[in-house]
Amino acid sequence: MVKEKTETDSFSSQRILTPDKHPKHAGVTNSNRPFEKKELSALSLLEEASSQVPVIAPELETQKMVATDPDRLLEDRLEAYEDIIDSEVGDTTLARSRNVEREVGLRQIYLKFEGSNPTGTQKDRIAFALAMDAMRRGFDTITVATCGNYGAAMALAASMAGLRCVIYIPQMYQNRRVKEIEGFGARIIRVLGDYETAVNASQERAEADEIYDANPGGTNTALQLKAYGEIAYEIYDELRDAPAAVAVPVSNGTTIAGIYKGFQSLYRRGKTSKIPMMVAGSSHRKNPVISAFMKNASHCEDLEPNKIRETAVNEPLINWHSIDGDHALEAVRITNGWASYATDKMMLSYSRLLREREGLSVLPASTAGLIVLLDRHRKESLPGDRYVVILTGRKT
Repeated sequence: MVKEKTETDSFSSQRILTPDKHPKHAGVTNSNRPFEKKELSALSLLEEASSQVPVIAPELETQKMVATDPDRLLEDRLEAYEDIIDSEVGDTTLARSRNVEREVGLRQIYLKFEGSNPTGTQKDRIAFALAMDAMRRGFDTITVATCGNYGAAMALAASMAGLRCVIYIPQMYQNRRVKEIEGFGARIIRVLGDYETAVNASQERAEADEIYDANPGGTNTALQLKAYGEIAYEIYDELRDAPAAVAVPVSNGTTIAGIYKGFQSLYRRGKTSKIPMMVAGSSHRKNPVISAFMKNASHCEDLEPNKIRETAVNEPLINWHSIDGDHALEAVRITNGWASYATDKMMLSYSRLLREREGLSVLPASTAGLIVLLDRHRKESLPGDRYVVILTGRKT
């Protein structure tokens, strides 16, 4: 359980929650905070993606007014909201990376740049899908835990749907995305502890107050996987078949699992000749999905929280508990794919390479999949085929 403390945060709308002594939170103390204050300046440069400006096209203001109007028929609100989704979310750029190909000696690398979503990451895909589901089911409030990007996506999606939004954030995180979340009208509640503690607090709030739970790993997992499956459909639309492999940065595992489900559906319907190998990359020894794959374990096992140190570079990737980890592990194994680690140094190096060679300013952590793909190519030359890499934007 999570015990509520008095309001001592500087924001009048915020509360600070502290974890009790549940075994899951053992070892999570102030001394284990992932960022010291001196690292926050680096975090502001590396951890954050950026929203589009304007965040949605001005010509969609009429649809927004309809979608957010509680006096309108639900059918009309949903239609207007779906129009916003169709116009703004997904359908991101897939471009061949010829300059990187020359650099690394592997032909036909395609970059799927998710930075063109409204808030700059693939999180918009699930945020808007869940907000629409909440509208359809009659909820007026939605809640989620976040360290930044998902919170910004959910706050925006809720604001476009006329929903109240309650965002739980670990107390140590102070970055520009927090202000962005507030700017979209969401209420922030601070939690003493890590991301997993914040998820527990958000889930308990959803159950207690009967509000919509948008956290990974809950009853809406199938909907989240379906939303990420759209990435597979978009890749197919461009290539007209499945590539040899899709390389994905992995944290909770939801994105790679969803992309796999999308390709599985395409293959079963006879649209593609194969299901691509799923390639997972994450921070060195700091993710249960990669750890389980490398140990040949049947399921993901939690890591020890007090042995994990987050940095400004690896924060988007690491978890001691990957909520959808088993789904991700299955996706990698069933496609004969592979999973491995990427160091902070390599992620910074490859983000610099993409900026210099392709003009893309990407979140360094999002290069983890690319790094793992190319590391395999260096060790054993990959066959001539098409390879897709999923990237998240830092600046759009």
